Amino acid sequence: MTHDDHPVQNPNRTSAAARALTVVARTMIRPAGELVPVTAASMPVASTVINTLAKFRPAPRGVEREQVRLNGFRMEIVRPAGARKSLRDGAVLYMHGGGFFLCGLDTHRPVVAALARRTGLPVVSVEYRQLPETDIAGSVTDCLTAYKWLLAHGVPASKVVFAGDSAGGYMTFATALRARDAGLPVPAGLVGLCPALDLDCTEKRNHPNYHRDALIPLSALESVVKLGAEVDGRLDPRLSPVNHVLAGLPPALLIVAEDEVLRRDSEIMAQRLAQSGVPATLEIWRGQVHAFMAIFPAMPESRAALASVARFVRAQIAVERVARTA
Repeated sequence: MTHDDHPVQNPNRTSAAARALTVVARTMIRPAGELVPVTAASMPVASTVINTLAKFRPAPRGVEREQVRLNGFRMEIVRPAGARKSLRDGAVLYMHGGGFFLCGLDTHRPVVAALARRTGLPVVSVEYRQLPETDIAGSVTDCLTAYKWLLAHGVPASKVVFAGDSAGGYMTFATALRARDAGLPVPAGLVGLCPALDLDCTEKRNHPNYHRDALIPLSALESVVKLGAEVDGRLDPRLSPVNHVLAGLPPALLIVAEDEVLRRDSEIMAQRLAQSGVPATLEIWRGQVHAFMAIFPAMPESRAALASVARFVRAQIAVERVARTA
């Protein structure tokens, strides 16, 4: 797909904050990612460092938090302060990014809080188990458990929207597919924020963004896939959401950075969803790094992207409500 097929959302200018983030990513974060190999031994160390640093971020304002512990993992329900709506009135099930081995509730609380404030709904953040504790399929199992928890607590599937960034975007689609194939009702909508949707890196390696991406070294993603998905050196294509039968999924919103290496995943997914009769919207943002809206939700572009997510969430839940009462 070309730029003409999907015009960028912000063609005129890039904020100073976004430009600064790109410089930091290109000169510090990506070189560090290329320097340190991703192994089963290095993953827990990196995870501990990132999660420890995240604890020093100021707590988001305007929200209330409640922790829930399930079998082997935690969740956190983040509500707008003083909100009277219960989960049954609608909820976002949020799955954080982090390359399938990093991050959790602490790192992603700012973006989760931003979504709660913008949608006016509770956002259930899932701290699913990750590599090397479990493989990628095991992470999906935890996310499905979280969805079943919502359903068991009386939340209609038609009032739930799945959302996630990066690896969490993978969880968003993989969990919806797992739910559908298990005979569970699918949620009202899916939101992928710079999602990883194809574990096979061939398409990405052949894309111009392989050299343009300021943040993600593709070698790191390939290492993660080897550790978390391959069996005897072979990757099952069915582990990638883009390769599934997609009919029956709910409407989807995909938001990506123009120059990121994972852009190709969303382009393929948007095309295949459309071919399957599933409404899909693809937004491309100029001058941004991968997962920009999750890294710094307060940036102008992040606020605009998250406002788009909030409109989508409210629209899907409202559409389902009208459909049931018509």
